[in-house]
Amino acid sequence: MASEPVANAGGAIAKGDWHPAGSSRSVEALLVEGAGEVLAQPAAGGKALAGAGLSWLDISSRVGSIPRRVTFPDGSIFETWDNDGIDRYLAMRGKGGAGFVHWLEQFRLRLIVIVLVAFALGSVIYRWGVPALVEVAILTTPPMVPQLMGQGTLATLDKTTFSQTKLPEARRKEIIDGFARIAAQSPRGAKAYNLNFRDGGFIGPNAFALPDGTLVITDQLVELAGTDTEMLVGVLAHEIGHVELEHSLRQFYRAAGMTGLIMLIAGDVGSAMEDVLVQGGGLLALSYSRAAEAEADRRSVELMAKAGYDPAAIARFFGLLEEKLGDRSNTSLLSTHPGTPERKKDITDYARIISGQSDPDLQ
Repeated sequence: MASEPVANAGGAIAKGDWHPAGSSRSVEALLVEGAGEVLAQPAAGGKALAGAGLSWLDISSRVGSIPRRVTFPDGSIFETWDNDGIDRYLAMRGKGGAGFVHWLEQFRLRLIVIVLVAFALGSVIYRWGVPALVEVAILTTPPMVPQLMGQGTLATLDKTTFSQTKLPEARRKEIIDGFARIAAQSPRGAKAYNLNFRDGGFIGPNAFALPDGTLVITDQLVELAGTDTEMLVGVLAHEIGHVELEHSLRQFYRAAGMTGLIMLIAGDVGSAMEDVLVQGGGLLALSYSRAAEAEADRRSVELMAKAGYDPAAIARFFGLLEEKLGDRSNTSLLSTHPGTPERKKDITDYARIISGQSDPDLQ
């Protein structure tokens, strides 16, 4: 039942209803202080219904206008609508008044401001904090970490997706020779890279690089290229560019940045990181940004030119996608290579610059 506020004079704290432990019966009562205890006394007078020292009571926090509950050690409950009376008493005894939840409930504008500030802070961290931490992580990553990530990812793919290559040995040797020639132009040297052939299964025509320098090319991509080995070498030069520029690690750290922070707070970062490093699952879902793809395209042009190949060979790859796979949109049929016709043009233009040729469109 609703109660009227009761003044603190004479030891009275609040008016409400008292409920015996385990019973729905209620008695109109007063919450009073006397003889060093907080007592629930019948409003009509008589012997105290329950009592205990303040430190033994469980007093619910204030939330808006919801009734407060004072639970006694014997399990009986005093319930009152007089939140202000309870708050005044607690404040007099140095126990504080309304709680933080009530403060938020009472000042909803402040809650809105807090939410907006939290979103703004999160945006700042995502825009500037995470990229800065990513660069620090790249600089401090020991060589063993990319190796574990690469080994784990390839092992996962071999178990779930890939099967042994069916390419003839002679065809593989042609590609390996071209790859060795292009890898030798990388500052890391040819020994830093390891080319693997796999039947891609449902993945189909694809090539990708892992952070440790492991490269994979599928049988389906080789078959799609026909006899154009130089084009395949250009694609592999593109993947070497991803390794040189550490795009895989950057994408991984960027994607894991906020998640890692949450896991760290939750105290489960150890097992999560073990799953990522050993099983490599996190890398399978990542795709490069358009800026990273453009950087790798330009690196392919540069490496091919240094090795004496056609620097624009990879442009033929995108032309092949347009011709045989109908990829003429802003999203590619190869999930890790969002190619566009403009991308092919950018490669051709950059190859012309590298070769010192003029643009025929400007003549």
